[in-house]
Formats: sequence, structure tokens, C-alpha cells
Amino acid sequence: MKFMKLGSRPDTFYSTEAVRSVSSEVSSDLTIQVKGSRYLLHKFPLLSKCLCLQRLCSGSPESSQNQIVQLPDFPGGVEAFELCAKFCYGIIITLSAYNIVSVRCAAEYLQMTEDVEKGNLIYKIEVFFNSYILHGWRDSIVTLQCTKSSPLWSKDLGITSRCIEAIASKVSSHPSKVSLSHSYSRRGRDNVSCNGSESQRDKSTSKGWWAEDLAELGIDLYWRTVIALKAGGKVPSNLIGDALRIYASRWLPNISKYLHIEKQAESDHDLVSYGEVISKHRLLLELIVSLLPPEKGSASCSFLLKLLKAANILKASSSSKRELARRVSVQLEEATVGDLLIPSLSNTNGVIFDVDLVMNIFEQFMLQGQSPPTSPPRCKGDFERRRSRSAENVDLEFQESRRSSSASHSSKLKVAKLVDGFLQEIARDKNLPLSKFIAVAEAVPEFARLDHDDLYKAIDIYLKGHLELNKSERKRLCRMLDCKKLSMEACMHAAQNEMLPLRVLVQVLFFEQARAAVSGGQVIELPSNISELFSAHNNPSKIKASFRANVAVAPEDKWSMAGLNSPKSNLSTLKMRVAEDEDLDQNLSEVMKNSSKPNRSKSMFSKLWSINRNESEKN
Repeated sequence: MKFMKLGSRPDTFYSTEAVRSVSSEVSSDLTIQVKGSRYLLHKFPLLSKCLCLQRLCSGSPESSQNQIVQLPDFPGGVEAFELCAKFCYGIIITLSAYNIVSVRCAAEYLQMTEDVEKGNLIYKIEVFFNSYILHGWRDSIVTLQCTKSSPLWSKDLGITSRCIEAIASKVSSHPSKVSLSHSYSRRGRDNVSCNGSESQRDKSTSKGWWAEDLAELGIDLYWRTVIALKAGGKVPSNLIGDALRIYASRWLPNISKYLHIEKQAESDHDLVSYGEVISKHRLLLELIVSLLPPEKGSASCSFLLKLLKAANILKASSSSKRELARRVSVQLEEATVGDLLIPSLSNTNGVIFDVDLVMNIFEQFMLQGQSPPTSPPRCKGDFERRRSRSAENVDLEFQESRRSSSASHSSKLKVAKLVDGFLQEIARDKNLPLSKFIAVAEAVPEFARLDHDDLYKAIDIYLKGHLELNKSERKRLCRMLDCKKLSMEACMHAAQNEMLPLRVLVQVLFFEQARAAVSGGQVIELPSNISELFSAHNNPSKIKASFRANVAVAPEDKWSMAGLNSPKSNLSTLKMRVAEDEDLDQNLSEVMKNSSKPNRSKSMFSKLWSINRNESEKN
């Protein structure tokens, strides 16, 4: 920290309660009152350097022995006035980054300019400020923080703007060119070597070395500093995004606690103070959102979703929420399921998570890159024989567009997995309507789901958590499930699942047997009760009789074939649904009709039918 001493005499000021004076053989002829404190001073040393006091004393008669002057709204307080008074008396004063703002504002108030006396206080402060304070990293930050005590004076005198410009200049330059000897930050405390000394090498090589120190600033000064950094154009957007993340973690506490504090404030009738805290953090969050760089990837998707979660809890403006949702949708493939679990604040439906907000993000993501080019433009005539440079450029542009299209396709595959994982989490919510669950599931295009195992697991969780669903609702829920995309393990689990509609069960068994036959592998030997389901395809009454002959068994959570091969395994628990599903034969016909190769599937089904019949005859 830089210091400057002015004056030559030792300190001769002394105070008694609220009265302060300077030790002198000459009696006091000037009393100055500053914010409740009274100073017994002398006109000659003060008026010779302070134009303000000259004007205030000029209106009084010269015969007045002790003149009283009041200085209302004095910037910097009594400490700043004492330093100015001591300078007038030639007493040694010490200036540093901690008091230079208040003394500079006080000197401006007293008009201690060069017009009054050469080498006056304002001139010496400016020399020290420009030559030392602005050249030091830590000194610039401390001085900028001190402008909070006199914001208007600091703004008019250019102290705030000059500090911000100096900080922005140092951030834009290489760390090796910045004096970090006085820098003190949380990161610096973490980088302590075994002997207790700070690792200067870690500081100088870290690209974001400045973010921790800037996080100490209040939001108004921080906002102006980041705006200056962005205007300079020399700081990468990802470093600005990381700095905003550090600042948010410093000033935004665990926002989820406000969900409980609000209820407690309502019971304690302390909503006024609670509202003030919420308003403060809401303003801070909205300013952070406004500072986010526009480039994709400048802030991580996890950080953006945390801001969105905080915005939801703090009831931030709709524009801030929309902006965050838009940014999240651009890089949604980076998110995790936990990031998407945003608490719902609605008290009407009792839903745990804000599904509508996440659904909006999914829809925005899926709208990106819907119409990628399918083929490059062709050249006609003579250009088909001899390609011009412009045609080559067209092909290059097409290749780039195909790469971006491919990247978009791979992103949709990742997001499809993310959606299915999100469905598994929200499916546990007993208050989640069926329509919302289906809407989220259908937000993913068909091509993006390479398999339906995760979707089936989400449907299974929803069925177990919503036992009140009727037959039509269960059919509606399972309609989006494509049994052809289920793995063998999922098929075996579905075959035992008592909650599934019978139509889905038949489709699962048919496609699993058909897949085994097409692959040329050995057809899985099914239990006799399931084999009878296929052998009785043309006789629905025989199906019902087959199921009535068995006893129910509880489904296993583990997806395995052990339960099916067990002697106790059967499907008699489906007899009620068999009785309800009078259109079973029609469903089987639809399955065969919708198969990719109808004729082959029909013959395949007959083959499976005969295989199962032979197996049953052998048994």
C-alpha cells in the first residue's frame, strides 16, 4: 500500500469530548462546526489556503473576536476535515488509498486550489493519486471501494472513472506487467505454499487472476467496471463469464433458503425486512444477467441454470427470465438433470418443480436448426465440367453447414437423454398432471431417442406413483412408448409390469420374439402362460381363459428375466385388463400392420406361433 506524508510539524491537535483545538500560544479566533464536532482554530493558517473559508468569513465584521462557521454536508466527515486543517497548520498528515477519496473531496469543498496558494492540498493529492494510487492494482481497488462514502463528489471529481479505467487497463494487460505484491484475494489465500508464502507464479499465470479481487466491489461499481472491460474488447468472454460466476457466488447466498424464510416472515409479521432483502438480491441478479456476454459458452450452462433458479425464487423480471431461458436453450446439451430441477413457487397445484419453465427451454432448444441444408447447389452447363473457385466456396460453405447440422443432431441426442432423466425425476411428483408429463416427453423428436429404455423407466415410475389413473389414461401415457426400441432387459421388465396396458404387453412380447427370429438367434423360451398368449392369437376367448388360470405375482424393480422364468411367474393379474381390452385382436393386427416389413413379420409371427406350440407339446 502506498503512503504519502505532507507537512513538517508534529501533530499538535488535541480534543476534549466534542471540542477540538490546536496547541498554540495564540488564542483561537475561528470556531468551525463539522457534523457535531467543534474546532477552535485560527483564521490566518486556514484562510490562507481555503477559499471557501475566506468567503464565509468575509461577510462578518473585523472586530469580531471569535467567528463561528458551520460547514453543513461536509464530505468525508470530521476525519477528512482534521487532515485538511492539519495541512493548513503544516502538521504532518499521511495519505493512503483508504483516505485519499475523503481528503480529496474535503479539499474540494474547502476550495484548496492553486489559485489560493501554490502547492496547495488539491495539487499534491492529484500528484499522489495519478503517480502512485492508479499504478497499483490493490490501491486502485481500495480507492474505488472508498468512493461509496461520497459517490456524487467522487463522480464529479473523476475519481471513480479514473479508478475504473486503471483497473480495466490492468486486467487487459498481461499479469506479469501488473504489480501484484499488494493484491489480496481469496484465491491468493488458497495458493499458499508449504512455507506459508504466497505462490506468485500461480497468480501471474492464471488468466482470471483479477476476478476474485473485483468480487469485493459493490454491484454498482462492479457493473461499471465490467462494462469497461467489455468495451475494451481485450478480455475473452469466457473470462468475463467466469468472473460473473465468482461474483454471484460471493454476493448471492443460497437462494433456496428464501423459500423457508418467506413462510417464517409471514408467521412473524416481518415481511418488510424480508421484502427489502429480496429486492436487493433481485436487483443484483438482474444486473448480473445484463452483464452476461452474448457469445455462446461465455457462461456455463450450470451457472445459467443456477441464475434462472435464483430468478424464479426472487421473482425477477420476466425479461431476465426469458433471457436466461434463451441462453440455456442454446447450450442445453451441457446441462445435467439436477440443474433442471427448478423449484416451483405456485401454491395452486402443489407441483414440486417448475415444469412449464423447463418445458419452455426444451421447446426453444428443439426449434434451433430445424431446416439444415440437405444437398449443395449444383452448377449447370460448362461449370459442371470445370468447377470455378466460387463453386468450390459454395461446397466449403455447405460442408460447414453440414458440420453444424451434425453437431445440432448430436446435441439433440444428448438432450433426449436429459429429457428422459428429467421425466424420471418429475414422475415421482404425485401432483404432476398427466398432460404435463406427456408434453415434456413429446418435446423430444422421434429420431432423437435411439432407445426407449429411459422413457419406459419414467413411465413406470409415473404409473407406480399415480395409481388412480384409469384405463384410458394409462393407454394415453403408454402410447408414446415404442416397443421396438426397448432393450431385452427392458422388455423382460415390461412383461412383468402389472401397471402397463395389455396392448403394450402384447407389443413387447411380439417385437422381442420377432427381433430374435430376424437376428437368426435362438428364440427365447417363454413361460407357458406367455406362450399361450401367442398360440391363442386367433382366439381371444382362449387368451382370457389362459390368464384366468394363473395367480398374481408382484413385479420386481430389477429388470431381469429371472421373474419370468420363475414357476410362480404368470400374468393372471392382467385378467381384469384382458376383460376390458376387447380390442386385443385388433391391437395385434395393428402391431403386425405397422411393422417395417408386414409380410415378413406376419410369417415371422406364424413361425413363432408354431415354435411356441411345439414347445408346449413337448412339455
